[in-house]
Amino acid sequence: MLTTQHFQQARLSRDPRFDGRFFIAVKSTGIFCRPICPAKLPLEENVEYFTLAPQAMLAGYRPCLRCRPDSAPHSHAWNGVDTTVTRAMALLNKNLHLNMSQIAAKLGISDRYLRQLFIRHIGLSPKQYQLYEQILFAKQLLQHTQLPVDHVADAAGFNDARRLQYNMQRVMRRTPKELRIKPTDLLQPIVIPLAYRPPYNWPQLRDFLARRAIKDCEWLDNTSYSRSILLNGSRGYFHAQHQPDKHRFIVTLSLDNLHMLKPALHNIRRILDLDADSMTIDKQLIQSGLSEEHIAPGMRIPGVWDTFEAGCRAILGQQISVTAAINLVTKLVAVLGQLIPLAPEKSPLIRRYFPTAEAIANSDLSFLGMPNSRRETLRRFASFYQQHPDAPPDEWLSLKGIGPWTVAYANLRGQSQADIWLSSDLVIKKQLLLHSIEADKACPWRSYLTFTLWSLA
Repeated sequence: MLTTQHFQQARLSRDPRFDGRFFIAVKSTGIFCRPICPAKLPLEENVEYFTLAPQAMLAGYRPCLRCRPDSAPHSHAWNGVDTTVTRAMALLNKNLHLNMSQIAAKLGISDRYLRQLFIRHIGLSPKQYQLYEQILFAKQLLQHTQLPVDHVADAAGFNDARRLQYNMQRVMRRTPKELRIKPTDLLQPIVIPLAYRPPYNWPQLRDFLARRAIKDCEWLDNTSYSRSILLNGSRGYFHAQHQPDKHRFIVTLSLDNLHMLKPALHNIRRILDLDADSMTIDKQLIQSGLSEEHIAPGMRIPGVWDTFEAGCRAILGQQISVTAAINLVTKLVAVLGQLIPLAPEKSPLIRRYFPTAEAIANSDLSFLGMPNSRRETLRRFASFYQQHPDAPPDEWLSLKGIGPWTVAYANLRGQSQADIWLSSDLVIKKQLLLHSIEADKACPWRSYLTFTLWSLA
């Protein structure tokens, strides 16, 4: 848990490893900033600290126009808040168009109890939290993209541009027009920076993704990653260009439904694991028994676009090599993946979308060279997912042919859960013979222990 002393030291040193973990509000100016803000450092007596940007906004501070707190990496669950609040914050961050009743229903609690939890743990209501997140996201779009104001309002969850203007004037005392930096002559594609806390082990993540990349669906080079995307019926693609000197990726995103813009950006952050706190994770891995020489600073979890794709990859990869599995997945995409009408300019090799659950469920999959029992498992899985798209992977265990390893892999890469320990994995078993590891001491970061042992192999 961070203390005021940590805040002071990180603020004075402008340490980028603390970016997004807290915000600095300056009483004399009424503005709050990221720890990396290049502005002149204020005196300590004029400073107030907040762990969340909406908390600073509730206290009456406006986000800095120079360091742009709306662009900071997100903070993770190690802040110590209630698990339900953490899940609710993630849902609100990802889905700006959902109302409080819908959020509460997804959590299995009442609206009233959700409000009580938010007030108790972070000092503001869920509705206030959502509004401030909407405003911060709208500000980010206004200052980083060329979307017209009415499109920004739509993407940020406001009914229209007038409502966006009203709320921005009320909270930030500025209009959308005053925040606009670029001209608004182009709608697509959207280009937006996504920041992370260093260190970031891009070679580890890049090489892992490259070995498992699906032809026509994914593409990588030394500095970037691209892929086609399907999201709740919306279609598009993204290209993420790494800029290590600025601790960020520049993401070019094309999407046919702006309501899905925030969920798409949230998913890109997850795939690239941009919100990991490497300092905290590395300390925990050393506690588990790994020596410092075996720790690769900035280790990340390479994600898969969604749990359905992760499930398909896991089923096709049962009891065969990585290369053989990717060959099967590539064939699946080549036969059942829908063609993209116009190839992306930055990634001309992206030509197809990953197949839908409906396409796989309705195919006999005879083109896949594997045992018929595994074909049936894949079809069964696709049929189940088609009917229950929001079911957690743990419920897949009821399906014949799907075991704990497949579910764990989907949780690890399809949902990027941080505490997945693949103790039954053959490579992990071999590594445990070479290293004296107490995996439970790596909690809640055992996914990073899994990837570290994989990389050591």
